Amino acid sequence: MYRDHKRLIRQCDEEKIVTFGVTTTPKAFERNAEMAIGFPFAIVGLGLHPQLVAERAGELPLFEKLLARTRYVGEIGLDAGPRFYASFQEQRRIFERILGACNEQGGKVLSIHSVRSVSKVLRELEANLQNRTCVPVLHWFTGTRSEAARAIELGCYFSINIEMLRTPKMHALLRTLPTDRLLTESDGPFVTHDERPIRPTDMPATVQRLAELRATESTLLGDQILENLRRLTIERPEPKPRPQLRLFKS
Repeated sequence: MYRDHKRLIRQCDEEKIVTFGVTTTPKAFERNAEMAIGFPFAIVGLGLHPQLVAERAGELPLFEKLLARTRYVGEIGLDAGPRFYASFQEQRRIFERILGACNEQGGKVLSIHSVRSVSKVLRELEANLQNRTCVPVLHWFTGTRSEAARAIELGCYFSINIEMLRTPKMHALLRTLPTDRLLTESDGPFVTHDERPIRPTDMPATVQRLAELRATESTLLGDQILENLRRLTIERPEPKPRPQLRLFKS
């Protein structure tokens, strides 16, 4: 949704910044994928955003048809905020179908939205994503520490943007997330940096601020985040038995 998306794709490739660009509807996927041809650092996800379910639920069959063409899925999930709560039951139906399709095909990396619905998202992951080769990435996670612990046991990663680091109530959680489950995200062009829409090229600033918060060296944290990314984009893990979940109260 950047106005200069073609330039942005070239910039990511020139500066060797691996960027997972999510789409909000299945109809947007093919054009975005076409623009990324020849630019290996730009990864295009197949998405059906929960905020658009009320008007785009009819695109679910197209989503299912296109799914075999990509390992990357996003943005998907649930949104129980007041603007979108009226479609929440339909969102759950769509999310369940998407997870089931990903589970059947395996090997997917999923960017997941969970506004006011973290516990419900985790419940859907547990019920519908038994294939341990699929990796959920919780985008802009705002859950509790007990919900984070449950997400970790389910194999989730957490993508962190600079806006999350500006929120003092998030700091305690961000200090405790496992280093080997951290990724960065821009959530651009909606998040700003230096009074302009943030870009993938701004990720060093996010790493620096996250390192300061976690009292570690930014180079060490950056290396670990790159290693986490490598595991998701290169390695194809074998299915693993689902661990026994502990019960948490949030």
